[in-house]
Amino acid sequence: MTVQPKSDRPRHRHYDEDMLSVEDALDRILSHFRVLDAEERPLTDTLGQTLAEDVSSLVDIPPLANSAMDGYAVQSRDVTRASAATPVTLRVIGKVAAGEIPAVSVRAGTAVRIMTGAPVPDGADAIVPFEDTDEIERRRAGPASADRIAIRHPAGAGENVRRAGLDVARGSIVLRAGTAMRPGEIGVAASVGRRTLRVVRRPAVAIIATGDELAEPGGPAPAGKIFNSNSYSVAALVAKYGGVAYPLGIAGDTVDSLNAVLDRALRHDFVITSAGVSKGDYDVVKDVLASRGQIALWSVRMRPAKPLAFGTLRGPDMRPVPLLGLPGNPVSAVVAFEQFARPAIRLMMGKKELAKPTVEAIMDEAIVNHDGRRVYARVVVTRAATGEYRARLTGDQSSNILTSIAAANGLAICHEDRRSVDVGQKAVVQMLDWPEEHF
Repeated sequence: MTVQPKSDRPRHRHYDEDMLSVEDALDRILSHFRVLDAEERPLTDTLGQTLAEDVSSLVDIPPLANSAMDGYAVQSRDVTRASAATPVTLRVIGKVAAGEIPAVSVRAGTAVRIMTGAPVPDGADAIVPFEDTDEIERRRAGPASADRIAIRHPAGAGENVRRAGLDVARGSIVLRAGTAMRPGEIGVAASVGRRTLRVVRRPAVAIIATGDELAEPGGPAPAGKIFNSNSYSVAALVAKYGGVAYPLGIAGDTVDSLNAVLDRALRHDFVITSAGVSKGDYDVVKDVLASRGQIALWSVRMRPAKPLAFGTLRGPDMRPVPLLGLPGNPVSAVVAFEQFARPAIRLMMGKKELAKPTVEAIMDEAIVNHDGRRVYARVVVTRAATGEYRARLTGDQSSNILTSIAAANGLAICHEDRRSVDVGQKAVVQMLDWPEEHF
């Protein structure tokens, strides 16, 4: 990523040189990740994963020349002069449906009734659609006339015939390694006979909440406690972006308590904690990172989510395991996840595009930048009748208002060198999703 040199950055009255830019932080974080190894998976389980192999076809698709229409298989030279005024009458010698192998061959003066997708009989080189014949009239006349058909329109050689291998030729590569598996790609793999595929495996992500004040949902909250929401938001985000979430519960505000949970977490590919990353006496994540591994960063020039810890710990096999310490405020945790954990998960999955999709939207309410950090404002984006996108804030932008992120479908950005994005001005909006009710 390209980062503007410090000497060229606009100064802000509250600019803090100790904080990393979002780009610098992301570069540091992603440098600790790699594409994971491959696994063989059933075709139906590969949605969202990345191919780790080229997929070639062992068959032609279609395997045989087949009809593109319901109609009659004929020899085109028989019907060259056919017209409504001077129809050509052919003898019907058989019929063939999709999935059947023709039992007869078409000879001069004959035709075979054929359905869409059915193999073209030997000898035929064209299909005349039903509507270009007198079939309806012959049906009304009764079975006695069913062995003849009048052709009212010429059909050239190859007309309405799908040749063998038209879609896929035997031996051709239909999907390349690195392809993201969507429903269409899964259908293509099935069409060439694959039941399993080698794909980059999904990252296993351990999730830990920290804080003596937390209780798990499911019963009354003890006095002085709040429910642990961050683990559930983070687990849902991990699943949304293709990882496998392993919530490991709550660690207390002591090094020993966090270490005990980390001993289980380090069997995974990635560890995400929430809270414990600022400067308080009980913020233990950075202490554990410093004692058991290496700290790569701890503060980012953004709002929400300024306090952020990232580093690596040693797993049971001595491999480095990345740990991302999200802030404790629930909105901060979600915003920081979108900026840093999401691209890391996508990188591990072999995805080529790591950035969030964005649009430019006209702000219906202003975004105010109080302290020279990059602001990620929670907004609802809609499309106006003119085709332009418009964005409005979801209400109180405090980092503890979780409902404000639940109501948002995007994050509107006010960069650190701007004091505001005013009403009527455009902002770049990272789209969290594209709910149909807004468009």
